[in-house]
Amino acid sequence: MASTVSAYKKMKELSVLSLLCSCFYSQPHPNTVYQYGDMEVKQLDKRASGQSFEVILKSPSDVSPESPMLSSPPKRKDTSLEELQKRLEAAEGRRKTQEAQVLKQLAERREHEREVLHKALAENNNFSRLAEEKLNYKMELSKEIREAHLAALRERLREKELHAAEVRRNREQREETSG
Repeated sequence: MASTVSAYKKMKELSVLSLLCSCFYSQPHPNTVYQYGDMEVKQLDKRASGQSFEVILKSPSDVSPESPMLSSPPKRKDTSLEELQKRLEAAEGRRKTQEAQVLKQLAERREHEREVLHKALAENNNFSRLAEEKLNYKMELSKEIREAHLAALRERLREKELHAAEVRRNREQREETSG
């Protein structure tokens, strides 16, 4: 990976160098080959779109002993049983801490849901109580109106009976006087 990165950097340098050289020399050299460690760069014929190169990466076995060796990944040291046990205990501690945090969040959420439910029930009970009070008030008002209406009807009936009794008396008096 490091060699590939260095190869790309050198390619950028090579393109700038090639661009400068192309300003001085209109015709490139036919078999221009550049060697950088484990990389070989051949300049191809100039195209209308610009410079073109062929990059050949050599395998580690093809690299000469004079060229710098590729850095190999660092070897892992053998870990002891005690170190593994410590790591395992640390991981277990992290797991328990995370589990406790999740349980705490769940408990907080559950408590919040209880509060919301309690508040909703209180509002529902309050609404039901107010609705019942309004209904009772309207029923009482309706009952009073009916009683007032019946009282008015009874009064009119009594007045009609009095009027009818007076008319009967007047008729009887006329009949007595005429008869």
